Amino acid sequence: MSKKKKIVLAYSGGLDTSVIVPWLKENHDCEVHAYCGDIGQGDEELRGLEQKARRSGAVSCRIDDLRRPWLLDYVWPCLRAMAVYEGRYLLGTSMARPILAKGQVDYAHEIGADAVAHGCTGKGNDQVRFELAYQALGPELEVIAPWRHWHIRSREDALDYADQRGIEVAASRTKIYSRDKNLWHVSHEGGALESPGNAPPDDVWTMTVDPQRAPDRPHELTLGFAAGVPVALNGEPLPAEVLLAQLNELGGRHGVGRVDLCENRLVGMKSRGVYETPGGTIVLEAARTLRALTMERDTLRLCEKLMPDYADLVYTGRWFHPARRALDALFAAATQQVTGSVRVRLYKGSAISLAATSPHSLFREDLATFGHSARFDHADSYGFVKLYGLPGAVAARVQGAGA
Repeated sequence: MSKKKKIVLAYSGGLDTSVIVPWLKENHDCEVHAYCGDIGQGDEELRGLEQKARRSGAVSCRIDDLRRPWLLDYVWPCLRAMAVYEGRYLLGTSMARPILAKGQVDYAHEIGADAVAHGCTGKGNDQVRFELAYQALGPELEVIAPWRHWHIRSREDALDYADQRGIEVAASRTKIYSRDKNLWHVSHEGGALESPGNAPPDDVWTMTVDPQRAPDRPHELTLGFAAGVPVALNGEPLPAEVLLAQLNELGGRHGVGRVDLCENRLVGMKSRGVYETPGGTIVLEAARTLRALTMERDTLRLCEKLMPDYADLVYTGRWFHPARRALDALFAAATQQVTGSVRVRLYKGSAISLAATSPHSLFREDLATFGHSARFDHADSYGFVKLYGLPGAVAARVQGAGA
């Protein structure tokens, strides 16, 4: 008698992965082992998840607390790079997939599994993020992607499939948003959001209040940084996951961090995503201000030039690619002196830096002052300006000023 195949499924307990468990059993002679990484989804999603997986037919369900390693080893590197995709998306889902795939592969190796499976659709970016991680970390494992093979073609089909097999799911036919939540953000897709012509309905938002209904009094906080990443809130050192959770609560209360974006997916189509990233928005605003104070000009500009490349590597699933690791080393070195404190004001959907201090500040009042400066001789600028403009002056003489 042949041994049953062991498959480890990246499991969230949502609609897709809930129906994948019985589908795998119906279409493969296998045991299904569910894997879930806790990266801040919250008790609502994680409570009873192991029992839910078993009721769906899984043999086991591993839940690992990955919150701190995720922030320290995945989110903070992106923060050091100031990585933002297409100017607005703070990469909340993109940063999460590599550590979830790594945990899944580690579990597969631990139990001697033959295959890994995921619930990503053929239209999305996540299939690439998971599978490139599988290739890097478990190339010997078979990859099973049910959305490429089954007859289910919509969320309504998936709901029908779940109903027929008595599988409990949280999604409904009237409130059918696809959400992804973690400590950094929550994303919303589907339903009324599929058309960019529709404003997001009020029931979409879950982390942030409507900025119009936010408190009429602003709230100020001080964020402390060490080597480019936040380490303290209002002078109190905090673990990364605690600090970000508190920033999420404060930012959410003031309506900070809403983004409505029609982005370019890796597979080539545009997709409308609505995001809430309250804590991350505050952190990036403060980090941007502190970098301006502490980073030397050419290094800062080099980082700004390379940021889109880094963001693209993360967005397109190439976390374990040598190019990302090389860029990560550069950003880590470049932000070594980004240490200090930034005061930020939250008000009606905005997070605005007010002041910053650092022991490594490169601002020198005796040089920058409009008053008398003993260390700056205005006469020195004559030769500087003449030489700086020399290439343009020569071109104007030879080719004409309008050339």
